[in-house]
Amino acid sequence: MSGPNFVKVCTKDQLAEDTPLLVDLDGTPVSVVLTEGEVFAIYDICSHANVSLAEGEVEDGQIECWLHGSCFDLRTGKPSGPPATRPVPVYPVKIEGDDVLVSLTQES
Repeated sequence: MSGPNFVKVCTKDQLAEDTPLLVDLDGTPVSVVLTEGEVFAIYDICSHANVSLAEGEVEDGQIECWLHGSCFDLRTGKPSGPPATRPVPVYPVKIEGDDVLVSLTQES
């Protein structure tokens, strides 16, 4: 079994604190978020309303869906309350120099 296949999605200077960056990773929409010095990658589509999470606010390690206010933990993808009840995938992130790499291979 092979390990995660990391792909460069952006550079660190393309990320603004608490401002999601929407990237397309092999056809998968992913929000890349820099918050409190850490970079996270989370599936960009809300599990409740099928809208982009990159348009939402980031606060306290969560990303909020702009449409109905569901918040998802950037570490686990789990919703913190309704209306969303299903988590969204999160992806491994690796920093190499100034490059931000993400793998669509989910960590278990």
